[in-house]
Amino acid sequence: MSIIYLMNLEKLKNKTILLFGKTRSFSWDEFNSQLKFHKIKLADKFSDSVELIVDAKMMTPYEQNESESLYESKKDLEFISIDALERELAKHIDADTLMMSLKLSGDKTRLKDFLTNPMISDELYLKLIKMYNWGGENFFDNDDNRDISAALIVRFYKNIERNHNVEYAALGIMHLASQSSNSLVLETIANLEPLHLSMSDETNRSNYKIISSLAKNSSTPKSVLKMFIKKGPLEIKEIIAMREDCDGEMQNALLEISEVHKALSHNKNLTKETIKTLMQESELARNMARYVKLDAELFETFLDANLVELAQNSSLTKEMQKRILGLKNRDANLALSVNEQIDRDVVDSLLGQSSQEISDALYQNRATPKEILKVAFEDEKNHQGLAKNSNTPSEILELLAKSGDAEILLSLAKNSNTPVDILYQLQLDSRYERAVKENQNFGRHIMSENIGWQV
Repeated sequence: MSIIYLMNLEKLKNKTILLFGKTRSFSWDEFNSQLKFHKIKLADKFSDSVELIVDAKMMTPYEQNESESLYESKKDLEFISIDALERELAKHIDADTLMMSLKLSGDKTRLKDFLTNPMISDELYLKLIKMYNWGGENFFDNDDNRDISAALIVRFYKNIERNHNVEYAALGIMHLASQSSNSLVLETIANLEPLHLSMSDETNRSNYKIISSLAKNSSTPKSVLKMFIKKGPLEIKEIIAMREDCDGEMQNALLEISEVHKALSHNKNLTKETIKTLMQESELARNMARYVKLDAELFETFLDANLVELAQNSSLTKEMQKRILGLKNRDANLALSVNEQIDRDVVDSLLGQSSQEISDALYQNRATPKEILKVAFEDEKNHQGLAKNSNTPSEILELLAKSGDAEILLSLAKNSNTPVDILYQLQLDSRYERAVKENQNFGRHIMSENIGWQV
């Protein structure tokens, strides 16, 4: 079968085609409309004027026989599938003309036909769905809305073939809002009527989860986040307040909402102006000392009043850590020992203080070098801390698994670095079964092996 016409509909202008069967993606009326737009004639039976034969879906036995007969006898004829023709028609739709036509006619049925047509481009689809009137109802409240929602999910959902029923529930839109990296798709979802109607209604949990997923998605555009700050529920504003890309403009808007100040104080990328404003409250100052991205000026700002929280800050430089260490404050040193960005030299200095509490914290810290952990294993009093550390070498964890100590075994059950064969053994004991099932490493293993458990 030749595809000479496929790449250029212009070659079919003023030509006649014969269709066997029914259209697939376009409605019959729309199919005819598109053919007329391209000045392509459609015959209802074969004649010498026919230059292209299209095999469509649901061909009758008679049509099937005639198509095969023509294929054998008319070697100069072109044959293509309905999918190929509809794909080409969809590719050449004049978006502006179509949208104007739909706007003037208000033809909801025709709009729905386009929105459920998988052949049209994503770009056109995203323009058209903005025109759809949801009638003040939710995504799945009536048949039309259900069809439109399903088409949205199927079009953009990753690996939809593995989740073939996800398009029939709001859960599908929530997952789409969470997984998509397409800012235009996310912006379109955020502006759909059902979400706007429930923007401040936290009782509509399914739509609230969609909004929450959008607020958490790193690809959600700033325009959507600003809209959520203005109209969204308090919890959504708190999510945005803690986003790393919450810029100065959004921070200023959030500062107007006192209820989100605590969430904002956990953001590591606060502007100096925001920090200055929040410093007036001691609890917020403590939070910022722990989370804000430090420079020399900010380090000095928090050093005196918020030393312990400052010692937990992951952006401390080696020099800053040594400065805190030099103050010889026991609580600050303990806070340093749990900091996962702790410097190797600082680890050695802290271990030299002969404090079992600080040593235990260091042996649980995944930043502590493996060679130090191996030495620590020689002393039994360190075993509990080592059992909790995901950086502890697997050979040590295997040795710890032979312990009869219930607390050590429970820690191993929770440790993401514990070898899977040990976790299998631990889950047989009811004391550790729940911890094993909640262990992320074991969960990933189970998923990869495609087996499950009963909870």
